[in-house]
Amino acid sequence: MAPPHKSQLRCPPDRALLDELYDYVRAPAHPGRRRAKRVSATWTVTDDWPSGVPVTETEIDVFEAWFGDLFDELFGEG
Repeated sequence: MAPPHKSQLRCPPDRALLDELYDYVRAPAHPGRRRAKRVSATWTVTDDWPSGVPVTETEIDVFEAWFGDLFDELFGEG
């Protein structure tokens, strides 16, 4: 019985840039095709939120736990 084949570890070269470590494939260009014309559209934004949005104490505690340092930096402590 033959010994199992060991795969070689792939290591990037020492001087490889981080961008070169990822293998992104670009879509092939299709010469001779034209892009579709963009149709100008007018968007309407509707704000249907109530003037006062209810927030629970639990939601406030979560935001303070995750963003408390940022809030203190922006708005000051207290």
